[in-house]
Order: sequence, then structure tokens, then C-alpha cells
Amino acid sequence: MYTINDAIDDLNHAKDISVNSNFLPDDRLIVHYEQSTGFTFSDDYKKLLKNTGNVFVGFLSLLVLNPNGEEHYGELKNAIREGREIGLPESWLPICEDNSDYYCLTPNGEIRFWSHDGDVDEKWADLATWVKEVWLEGN
Repeated sequence: MYTINDAIDDLNHAKDISVNSNFLPDDRLIVHYEQSTGFTFSDDYKKLLKNTGNVFVGFLSLLVLNPNGEEHYGELKNAIREGREIGLPESWLPICEDNSDYYCLTPNGEIRFWSHDGDVDEKWADLATWVKEVWLEGN
């Protein structure tokens, strides 16, 4: 079984990786974001954020948690607000933005693709599978 630890290792050793200057979040910042967004982050999502929150592979990266509280393009709270304005389900937590569309963590642990253009039925069983099939192999 492919795990989140496998996904983190594969991301950190990807051939087309680039690392940006974004701050990797710690537990305190993650708790702040959970409280301010109303979401409880899964353990796998927390681990992924803390280990690959500043990694780009191809053209994808996770939405960032900003320690300065600034909301900007690519930042989680901004994506939640903008996504909801265009119809993103309230219970879906966007984790990655792709051209105004979002990959989202759902309450049951699936990753769902949400498009501003309408219904899409793309989904992945869990975060590790999404990392492998979309973030690593889709680029």
C-alpha cells in the first residue's frame, strides 16, 4: 500500500522538483489555520504540509499556510474564500489550486477535483494516492 510517507519521499526526490521560499508550517501554524478555517486537518495532510508545503513538482504545489496571516493567491484561506464565492462545497477543503479549479480533501478522506466549469467526477481514495497519480505522475 502506498502511504503518505512514500508520497513525501517521492515528492522530495522528484526529478522536476523546485523548492520555493515559502515557510514550512509547524504544528502551531497548522492549529491556527484549523481554528480560523473551521476545518480539522487530517494527520496525513498535516504531515504533507510540514514536509512538502514549499515543493513544486511540475506546475503543482499545495496551497500555502502563511505565518504572517496574509491572504494572497496560492494561500489556503484565500482559496477557501474564492472557491466558496464560485460554488466550492463548504465541507471540501481545497489543498491545491489548478487554474481556478481545486483539488479538495473531503470529510471522508477522499480527494475530489472541483471545477468552476461544472460537474467533474474525478476522485482519489486518499491523499497519498492523489500525490502519486496527480502531483507526481500527472505532470
